[in-house]
Amino acid sequence: EQVFLSIFNGKTPAMWLANSYPSLKPLGGYTNDLIERLKFFQTWIDTGIPITFWISGIYFTQAFTTGASQNFARKYTIPIDTLAFDFEMPEEQHPKEKPENGVYCYGVFLEGCKWDWDKWELTESDPKVLYVPVPLLWIVPCKKVELAEFPSYECPLYKVSTRKGVLSTTGHSTNFV
Repeated sequence: EQVFLSIFNGKTPAMWLANSYPSLKPLGGYTNDLIERLKFFQTWIDTGIPITFWISGIYFTQAFTTGASQNFARKYTIPIDTLAFDFEMPEEQHPKEKPENGVYCYGVFLEGCKWDWDKWELTESDPKVLYVPVPLLWIVPCKKVELAEFPSYECPLYKVSTRKGVLSTTGHSTNFV
């Protein structure tokens, strides 16, 4: 009965969300998002590893990023616990081939600031604009001792904008990437 009432009211049923990826979207948006996720993975199955990954469409992003680290560690035969991630926003926003190391990802959004496409840096957000897309993100595994030092802004990445989650057995929030 609760499922029927939720669907009737255009809300995503709680029963579905209990066994699904986190989402704050109403039923129509949730359904569209689910279809896009299925298309993304079906394309991956049909055509092989993609050049760019829709990171916000991946349910367990921590496993995905761990996989990127494992691939790097195996390739260079170095211990995975000596690795960290560096992040770049390549100016080529539509790459034709995969990077030699790491992964290209899209589907990340900024809140409270925006990306200046001319200066290629963060800047103040426009009035009344809450969320803006991040440029293509290159997640690059590297040795912790080789991390590049430069002026940067360290910010958290969440799966949904509520910034809250449940503490998992690893001690991390289920909403934190």
